Amino acid sequence: SQKYTAIGLLGKATDTLDATGKVTEEKPYEQITKGDLENVLQKFTGDIMQVPPLYSALKKDGERLSTLMKRGEAVEAKPARPVRVYSLSLQQFQPPLFTLVKLDYALFLNPLFSFTVELSTCATMQELTRTKHGPFTLEEHALYEDKWTIDEIARSLEHCTSLLPGEPSHKKLKTEHPGETAVSCE
Repeated sequence: SQKYTAIGLLGKATDTLDATGKVTEEKPYEQITKGDLENVLQKFTGDIMQVPPLYSALKKDGERLSTLMKRGEAVEAKPARPVRVYSLSLQQFQPPLFTLVKLDYALFLNPLFSFTVELSTCATMQELTRTKHGPFTLEEHALYEDKWTIDEIARSLEHCTSLLPGEPSHKKLKTEHPGETAVSCE
């Protein structure tokens, strides 16, 4: 399972649906309450249909759509597809900023900010962070720069490897050329 945290900005929309794009629309947002946002988010939980955004990691001929779009190439809109949203919640609300947490990976979060249309405003995604992937969480398993020492890296690798299912780590790695020393993972 994957978990993402997204920070949204109320009152502005961009052509890319995120902070890298040009602002295409500005609307007032002062009237919106935390309760308003939470009510609308409930409608986006469960099985929904979603049109994948053109600015996305989806590929055409091996290249991301977002790369093709930025190069100015014509990209066809993809058809809407069913998506199951397990959980989507409002973590923080400090207008114009709000933070959403979602469990899932199939859902594109940036077009989701169109939900603000129901609130007579617009929004854009400022930041998206994957905070969990399978057994790994950002909080527990990320190794920050001040800890980049041989010992810390080795300890971190050992810890992470222990979370993965798979073959025993004491196997010798095969080498392609005879006579080379085999690397041991012990």
